[in-house]
Amino acid sequence: MTGDIRVGIGYDIHPFVSGRKLVLGGVEIVSPKGLGGWSDADVLTHAVIDALLGAANLGDIGRHFPAGKAEFRDVSSVSLLSRVNEMLKVRGWEIGNIDANVIAEQPKLSENIEKMQLKLAEAVAVDVDRISIKAKTGNGLGTIGKGEGIAAQAVALIYRTHRKNERRKL
Repeated sequence: MTGDIRVGIGYDIHPFVSGRKLVLGGVEIVSPKGLGGWSDADVLTHAVIDALLGAANLGDIGRHFPAGKAEFRDVSSVSLLSRVNEMLKVRGWEIGNIDANVIAEQPKLSENIEKMQLKLAEAVAVDVDRISIKAKTGNGLGTIGKGEGIAAQAVALIYRTHRKNERRKL
């Protein structure tokens, strides 16, 4: 990679609630509870979206897909990730790689990691080897450790080899 290279960081956290599916990285996970939120509450995908938007200096997920707006109610976060990828491409950005942590006491996620990697890779049209996902626990500490919710962190590297003629107005 040569040219303009940028890195962004994303983070999200949602509480467990009854009556919803648990979706992480676009994959439905077997769990007695899902996560509360306006969209499908996919914390992993939300963290990835924020990392990509941050790297491109395009704000955050709430700026582009605000909670409370009817069109985003229960929307698939993976579909939003695809839209973010299009925003990046229009500006000449390509994804170098994405590295993410999902922090959850329960459920155990190891058997779903590869499926999540594939879903996210498909959503942003990159080879799956550019998507890394690791599962961590809270080791019994804090909100996550008590099993009250799930958090995710992501780092994304984006690059472009040529600069488009674009000027942002402040």
